[in-house]
Amino acid sequence: MKEPLVLVPGIDGTGLLFYRQVPLLERRYAVTTTRLRDDARTMDELVADLHRSVAAASDGPVTLLGESFGGALALSYAVAHPERIGRLVILNSFAHFGSPARLWLGYHLLRATPWGMMRLVRQLNGRRMHSPGTDPEEIRRFLQLMQTTTREGYLSRLHILRGYDIREQLAAIQAPVLFLAADRDVLVPSVEQAQLMTSLTPRARMRVLEGHGHSCLIAPDLDLSA
Repeated sequence: MKEPLVLVPGIDGTGLLFYRQVPLLERRYAVTTTRLRDDARTMDELVADLHRSVAAASDGPVTLLGESFGGALALSYAVAHPERIGRLVILNSFAHFGSPARLWLGYHLLRATPWGMMRLVRQLNGRRMHSPGTDPEEIRRFLQLMQTTTREGYLSRLHILRGYDIREQLAAIQAPVLFLAADRDVLVPSVEQAQLMTSLTPRARMRVLEGHGHSCLIAPDLDLSA
């Protein structure tokens, strides 16, 4: 019987960006993908939602794989429900968001930007956000999938991050944790944050993903099952 694995999406909240990884992971795991609801106002609400997904996936401990915002949620879940965690894999995430001003600015810019322009914004940021080896066809698919995101969901999760800081709670996580950090991440200081979280988490180790950007899930040479 395959080990249960629950995938926790990033700030897009869709879970759709795991599409390249799911077939690879399914060789070893019973994979469950999750979608974050767009009207949550606190991390505790999302932890409660994730708890229901974990319960549906397995009666016992699971492996949680969280990407970016999903890593923050997975860590928060592990603190709240340690008995349900077998292992954690945290990709391009953080223990706290170090620039409140940047969060505030991002929140208000998103509120002011016509939602129809978001595809253009993502296209313009594509070279910076994606791993250099990502095929243009994969990026086109990424842009198509991101059309299912909502302004409400982004604003909700940016609001939640303004109060997020788990640094003092990481010592309570007793499950094995693997922190993965892309060295070309321009959105989050992933390597710096992974080093910090590894130092604060008892059974943690980290691996640098060389040559990868923040949106590395669709990169052709990334296999999270390895």
